Parts: sequence; structure tokens; C-alpha cells
Amino acid sequence: MTDVRLTAWVRGRVQGVGFRWWTRARALELGLAGWARNTADGRVEVVAEGPQEAGDRLLELLRGCRTPGKVDGVVERWSEAKGDLVGFVER
Repeated sequence: MTDVRLTAWVRGRVQGVGFRWWTRARALELGLAGWARNTADGRVEVVAEGPQEAGDRLLELLRGCRTPGKVDGVVERWSEAKGDLVGFVER
């Protein structure tokens, strides 16, 4: 099975509420590598690599109602994994 890369942009009240920490915890539980960072326009950008099923589950969690703050929407892009990520960090 080939790994994939998920890039997701999460908008809403997602900065200053522990959203990146929460995302990191969920990604590590799912065995994903990558990072989450705040963007200047108020969104959080998430990049995660691993099995497609784990990426799908992370995307479901990002869109769910149990996140810190309030998610108004998530836009995602899928691509081939680059294989250059180790662990999952908050940037």
C-alpha cells in the first residue's frame, strides 16, 4: 500500500484554541507524519503523510464537531507522499 500526502486548510476559530496541538495528537494516534501551522489569514494548514485510510480519518476528525474552537470549513488536496516527514510537529 502506498502512502499519500494530505494537505488541508482549516478555517474558522482555529487559532489560539489548541487546534494545532489537538491535530498533532490525532495525527500521531493515526500513525501519520507531518505538521500543522497557523497561517497569516487565520487558517490552520495541516500536512500529513501516511496510509490513505489514516489520512481519510484525520480529515473526518478535522471536519468533526469535537475539535477545539469552531471549524467552519476544510479544503483538502491529496498528492503522492514525498517521504520527507518524521514525527508530527506544531509549527
